[in-house]
Amino acid sequence: MSKTYAGVRLRRLREERRLSQAQLARMLAISPSYLNQMEHDSRPLTVPVLLRLTEAFGVDPGLFSERDTGRVLADLREALADEVAAARVSPTDLSELASRLPAVAAVLLDLGRRNQALTERLAEVAEHRGTDDPAMPRSPHEEIREFFYRRQNYLPTADTAAEELAAQIGIRPGEVLRALATRLAERHGVRIAADADQLHRYDPLARVLHLSNRLRPGQQAFRMATQLALLEYGGELTRLASEDYEEGSAIWPLARIGVANYFAAALILPYREFHAAAEELRYDIERLADRFGLGYETVCHRLSTLQRPRLRGVPFSFVRVDRAGNMSKRQSATGFHFSRAGGTCPLWNVYEAFASPGRIHVQIAAMPDGQRHLWTARTVTRHRGGWGEPGKTFAIGLGCEIRHASRLVYSDGLDLDNASAATPIGMGCRICERLDCPQRAVPPLGRPLAVDENRSTFVPYPVLDTGPR
Repeated sequence: MSKTYAGVRLRRLREERRLSQAQLARMLAISPSYLNQMEHDSRPLTVPVLLRLTEAFGVDPGLFSERDTGRVLADLREALADEVAAARVSPTDLSELASRLPAVAAVLLDLGRRNQALTERLAEVAEHRGTDDPAMPRSPHEEIREFFYRRQNYLPTADTAAEELAAQIGIRPGEVLRALATRLAERHGVRIAADADQLHRYDPLARVLHLSNRLRPGQQAFRMATQLALLEYGGELTRLASEDYEEGSAIWPLARIGVANYFAAALILPYREFHAAAEELRYDIERLADRFGLGYETVCHRLSTLQRPRLRGVPFSFVRVDRAGNMSKRQSATGFHFSRAGGTCPLWNVYEAFASPGRIHVQIAAMPDGQRHLWTARTVTRHRGGWGEPGKTFAIGLGCEIRHASRLVYSDGLDLDNASAATPIGMGCRICERLDCPQRAVPPLGRPLAVDENRSTFVPYPVLDTGPR
């Protein structure tokens, strides 16, 4: 077992509680000098001390894990790719920053994202394509994905409140629509009506929730649960959305809707019941979809949120992409890093799924840092219903770190210990470190190319060997 050095997090916890080293040492039954050594990473955080911390402060042990460090490090490597390529910053420097000064790293990442947004905004203005409001963020929906990414796709207060409401109104497989309709009618005087033009529309004056007759039962349940969240837990939704965004801003209402959607999923798939079923069925997505009467994508998204302390499920990363590689959903409870620079890896099995619609594809993928993940991918298709009307098809990817793979039915028959059997993938060609990849679409950032008219290679962009970097 690797040693855990978490001096910065330990010191921050102590300072937030306004405790001196002597006071905290007394609570942990250790000497002040020993605590001082742990805070300065001269000694690792031991299991007995970790247990006492969780008992004394009620904090999640994951606070001191290295999982967050991996996520921050991946973000830093992407945000500072130009500086790393120019050798102004070394990968070792980034690792030290992520592990020892995570708060500083977070500020640096935030400044980098603001700088990127400003650069893109100025480019739009220069091309006369911008809006009249110079302060408008370029991509509010991307901001919402970051909102959930920062929380590792888990909102504890919303999740617990939804589970309590599910027990109160009697949410059970096969009875979800009846239970939701009864609650809406009896508590809020809302009735359900059919709508031929829109997926859903709520009329607050008439107290009517219009639902498209093209929605499947599971989709209807999700819309009803979302409306119930807005009516019954509006104050909590507002509080959560306001943690990151100012009320009245362009992003705030999207954050509130995002939290309402999270609440809806937690209501129709209550945590304990769904977690127990997932463990029983070894995370078989299709069997879970059949048991709860919901769609493949809804089940995958809910699986990616099972991170309740002391009752955790497998920590998943969840992604939804289209044929062109556009990533419309991206959430992660793991160290897997999604590129923000545009584009993903063509060797990733989420794209292979389009070749065999409806079939689940399984892949063991290795990232450049050696981390391996088990990924499942399958397509889902939606049609409006009429002949000649275009539908839309997405690939849904669900992945976990290889150390959790044996808990999944999809790992059966796979050699999880053979690292050489993994498919090497990256975060996107622009910043990928795999210089010998034959699938590379653009030259590696900051590396001079070996251009020779007398020879060619299988690697599309061979680089000059400039010695160790």
